[in-house]
Amino acid sequence: MSDEERRDSLADQAAAWIPPWERPTPPKPEGTETEPEPAPDPDLGTGAPLEGPDRTKIAEAVESAGEPEAVPGAVEPARVAEDAVGGDARPGEPEGEGGASGVPGKRGRRRPTPEPEPAPVLDDAELRGALEAILLVVDQPVSELTLAQVLEQSPERIGPMLDEIAAGYTAAGHGFELRRAAGGWRLYTRPEYATYVERFVLEGQSVRLTQAALETLAVIAYKQPVTRSRISAIRGVNCDGVIRTLVSRGLVEECGTEADSGAFLYRTTTMFLEKLGLNSVDDLPPLAPFLPDDVEELADATR
Repeated sequence: MSDEERRDSLADQAAAWIPPWERPTPPKPEGTETEPEPAPDPDLGTGAPLEGPDRTKIAEAVESAGEPEAVPGAVEPARVAEDAVGGDARPGEPEGEGGASGVPGKRGRRRPTPEPEPAPVLDDAELRGALEAILLVVDQPVSELTLAQVLEQSPERIGPMLDEIAAGYTAAGHGFELRRAAGGWRLYTRPEYATYVERFVLEGQSVRLTQAALETLAVIAYKQPVTRSRISAIRGVNCDGVIRTLVSRGLVEECGTEADSGAFLYRTTTMFLEKLGLNSVDDLPPLAPFLPDDVEELADATR
């Protein structure tokens, strides 16, 4: 169909178009009430029938129909739909929990998460009492960092307070003392009362180590890390059974292998330090005062 024929067709259709207000009203059945006709919209005109020139204008409008031009200041439908679903807050608009203008369902900047309230700072008397209560129930030395985490206090306060508590026990002459052991703190009985404590604990029990076990444990403590063959060479007897006993008691443990021979190395454990009340193996007493005067002659004789 050519453009001219298309235009004539559109013009004929426009000319034959009858407005709704001119169309004949179908008859209503009897007994029904007649509804009042709605008032004409002032924006649509008076509702009078269109004359010939008006119909010609309609035909021309249909002929030149196309996409509507954007009207300055008009709101885009996509923008309206986006605002209805929820979009980012526009500049100058208040922001609430729901987003722009505080309306639920609209996206906006989230409020910052409130930080937890800091733990209350304990005064010196309360901190001292809390530390003493914990130290009475621990079954192994506890570190300053662990105490600080449990009490929610600064680690810088724990160390000086423990030193103060230990000094107070010593000054008061209590039968127990607070001292460092195995990297932590624990309450111990004083050495001058060891006889009474030993009598109470070991009454009717046989838990002491044998002389061979004590000698082997001493060699490991002063020579660690040391191999099994080296221990046997120092003692002059086979120590395999004794070492197994010390390992089962938790006083000795394996700590790798020797690079040259591949033999297992042994060292003392944290339990060893705890039982002796030592903070590290550096606190072991020196061996020189316990060696005989002719130790060099004995060493030459055994070669």
